[in-house]
Amino acid sequence: MATLPRLTTTVPKEYVHRACLAEVFLTGCTSQEDHRFSLTGQWPRAHMLFNRSDGNGHDPLQVAETFRQAGMFLAHAELGVPLTHQFVMWNLSYTTYPQHLGISLSPTDFELEASCAEITWRRGMAASLRLELSIVRDGVLVAHGAGTFSTVPPAVYERLRANRTPGPDDAFDLAASRVPLDPASVGRTSRADVVLTATDSPTRWLLTPDLAHPILFDHAGDHLPGMVLLEGGRQAACAALAPRGLVPASATTEFVRYAELDRPCWLDITRVTPEAGGMTTVQVAAHQDGETVFTSTITGPVC
Repeated sequence: MATLPRLTTTVPKEYVHRACLAEVFLTGCTSQEDHRFSLTGQWPRAHMLFNRSDGNGHDPLQVAETFRQAGMFLAHAELGVPLTHQFVMWNLSYTTYPQHLGISLSPTDFELEASCAEITWRRGMAASLRLELSIVRDGVLVAHGAGTFSTVPPAVYERLRANRTPGPDDAFDLAASRVPLDPASVGRTSRADVVLTATDSPTRWLLTPDLAHPILFDHAGDHLPGMVLLEGGRQAACAALAPRGLVPASATTEFVRYAELDRPCWLDITRVTPEAGGMTTVQVAAHQDGETVFTSTITGPVC
């Protein structure tokens, strides 16, 4: 009997902390020297969240999600981190080339090169590391970036979360506070994808994602996920420029603390700077209980 060819599959969904197989974008990995890895992946032609509003291209935040998945996959599959561990992302940056993010007649196959640097080892597993990443499509550079994260054992995570300051008796009801902005004003087409609610200030919004969103809340958690914060930053940047929009071609984000589900999280525009070539840079900061949650600097063309 002839040997069957090796067929394409996704990597295990558990390795990228996804519940739905359709949301797994990585398909394989080959280890190189010096903690370098060559990964493969695929983005679908149509995606509920990660398509541009005109439907003709992949959203740059799909790159951020792919980088997130690559970090978790490599930690679990190659660097000895058990599936029971939690992750703390400290920063994530990406730069995309939107002209190479177009959607064609077939799904987008890509290669992802990852280099692990500044690894801190503990008991034979990576306790923290920095990743440098790049994505190539048909031989053309689509995006590059980097991220730093730590891995946290279950017992440590439980102690960390148990020691957080409890919410007041009349804890914030995120779902009841949700009055989404007009999708067009934040670069979205669906009301379900809007994560911001207006306030009395034209440069401040309340972060109110739909907790039942199948992508942003693909799996259960005890805080707002990092991708929700990135989406909130992008939408705030668009809202600040409305009725124009901003394609988030590049972003640098620093995560300072967890965003809790039971207290209001406010997003503020701290600066808008026109750049050469029709580009604009928007700086966004999020605060909860008077403390900074994350800061993000987003640059892209105004549309």
